[in-house]
Amino acid sequence: MHSFLTLVTLSFLAPRAARATACVAMDINWNLFAFGLDGKDWNAGTQDQWASGTATEITASGRPPFDGTATQCFLSQFTNAIYVIDGDKANPSNIHIYDATANSWSTQTTTAGNLDPSSANIILDHDTNFFYAVLNGELFDLDMGLLKSANSSALPWNDIEATPYGSSYKPTMALAQNHIHFLDVPNTPTGEANIFVIHFSFFQPNPQAYPSNGQTVLPAQHGKTASFFQAAGVQQEFVYIPDDGSNTYVINVETNTTQVLAGPTSKDPNAFYFAGITSLVQLDSTGSVSFLSYNQNDTSANAKAAWSPISALASVAPPSSSASASASGSSTGSASGPKSSSSSGSSSTSGSGSSSSASGAAAVAPRGILSVLAGALVLGTIALAL
Repeated sequence: MHSFLTLVTLSFLAPRAARATACVAMDINWNLFAFGLDGKDWNAGTQDQWASGTATEITASGRPPFDGTATQCFLSQFTNAIYVIDGDKANPSNIHIYDATANSWSTQTTTAGNLDPSSANIILDHDTNFFYAVLNGELFDLDMGLLKSANSSALPWNDIEATPYGSSYKPTMALAQNHIHFLDVPNTPTGEANIFVIHFSFFQPNPQAYPSNGQTVLPAQHGKTASFFQAAGVQQEFVYIPDDGSNTYVINVETNTTQVLAGPTSKDPNAFYFAGITSLVQLDSTGSVSFLSYNQNDTSANAKAAWSPISALASVAPPSSSASASASGSSTGSASGPKSSSSSGSSSTSGSGSSSSASGAAAVAPRGILSVLAGALVLGTIALAL
């Protein structure tokens, strides 16, 4: 009896597993990378290899542990570098830089001030290579220069100004034509977006409508976004997937029109999205990765397109039935572990999927009940031992 209670007690006292977040991105050759998936990093190659190929592991030293609560990956097209925001829960203000040409990692420190990157909505502007973030109604920026590896000086997040949308607005932000588009803004007509002009640091006073065949189609709903790249130049279209996953909306800011495409198979409000030139990729909370083919010059083909799994990743990192856990380890070496997680990291920390801005797993279970049960069992064990 004593042994049974002791084992139960120890099971409650053991460290709770940390739930983690993976993310996906592409390089300038449109190879698909999955970071922190099954505790490792993968290169699935180009789109023609996704259905039948096998991803190659590229886990390298210096990588973040991918245990943040709102991990996001961004491509800097000018530098062929992938920037990771909130990849290390112990140091959420650090920006981890993956040099896709050299397959090497470095860590850029920042001074975040009043900004918590793990709670903010963030985009990376194409031409300026500035990050823009919104948190509690404040707009921040950070200049990445042309970094493809970190420098020794911390980069500052600057508090630019208050947005006109209030501190209670939960942003849905998208980038196209060096403009930040804000969807589902309070008191804005359904089907319209508010706009911040980056080059002039100016909030346009009037929203812009984006109809489909003259009809309002964009719902008044929070969601996720991604921007379709061009071979050269700024993005002209962005994708909006509402939290209910009902449809995939592609907004063209040149023509001010919207295409209504198939919604993702996985209706996951915490999914992470990345768009290249000819595809939109979804990574959901279970570690399942799928894509929607896209042709920027063929709306008829787009209307018929369906979401497909990326077998090249599923074959090496099968998705789990729920968001998986990661413990601790070293962030300076290769990692292995459960789905959508990392078992590496310079500190043993816990994380959860984003409930505010980005993809990932569900939140960690509340600790209060576990603490009470653990305490009761410890007392019971001591009493029996006596």
